[in-house]
Amino acid sequence: MAEVASERGARNVTVAGVVARSGVSRKTFYELFSDREDCFLATFDDGVARIADEVVPAYEQPGRWREKMRAALTALLELLDHEPGMGRLVIVETLGAGPNALERRSRVLAQVITAVDEGRLEAKGSDGPPPLTAEGVVGGVLGVLHARLLQDKPGRLVALTGPLMGMIVLPYLGPAAARKELDRPVPKASVRPRPVNIDPLRELEMRLTYRTVRVLMAVGADPGSSNRAVGDEAGISDQGQASKLLHRLERLGLIGNDGAGGPPGGPSAWSLTEKGSEVVGAIAPQPPRT
Repeated sequence: MAEVASERGARNVTVAGVVARSGVSRKTFYELFSDREDCFLATFDDGVARIADEVVPAYEQPGRWREKMRAALTALLELLDHEPGMGRLVIVETLGAGPNALERRSRVLAQVITAVDEGRLEAKGSDGPPPLTAEGVVGGVLGVLHARLLQDKPGRLVALTGPLMGMIVLPYLGPAAARKELDRPVPKASVRPRPVNIDPLRELEMRLTYRTVRVLMAVGADPGSSNRAVGDEAGISDQGQASKLLHRLERLGLIGNDGAGGPPGGPSAWSLTEKGSEVVGAIAPQPPRT
């Protein structure tokens, strides 16, 4: 969804486009999501959770507001440099994805605005700028990122750390502090390893159906299971069908039969291969993140 929305725009995403890119069947898609919007919202939630995993710990480190804000901004920009498709969906495409997406976006931005508004506690003067200032600052930063993410070659977004920090601190700490942010060195590129195969589903020589997914999940949940045990766990009453699926997955290198070396006719003992584990990791439901 993130890739297709980034390439075509949220308004032009189709279920057919998503299932073709992900290598699953339409039936499997509708077992997971009620419709295209449901999938988009799940992708948005996942993107926000991944951003929060990086940004929130950076902001919560001890220190003054200015340093906390710079650490959080740097973490955000570095993540967007590594995952521009996810960043474009969260920041750009959400604007055209309908009222439900906009409502979720507003909830997230309200938390960001609250964090920026903490700058009033360090502002020069007795009262500081009005609370609406934080909303304007966040809108300005988002506008810059929106424009960059629309470019084919936006360059290193982390190089914007100084200018964006200048925008953020100016109304709270004044022109001198803003100039100091501009003069600070650009953060070095983070050494963030990227997986060689970021999409294990794309290389499969088959389309995943709901039944196939259930079989893989059953093998992963209980390694060493027999044909019958896997079929029962996957909800397949016809043991012949379960056996055919298992042997097809074995030919694809997704599972192995640890009981193959036993006596002829002996019980099977199925387990995931390394490739199968990667596939299950890509399709398995993930626990919610707070």
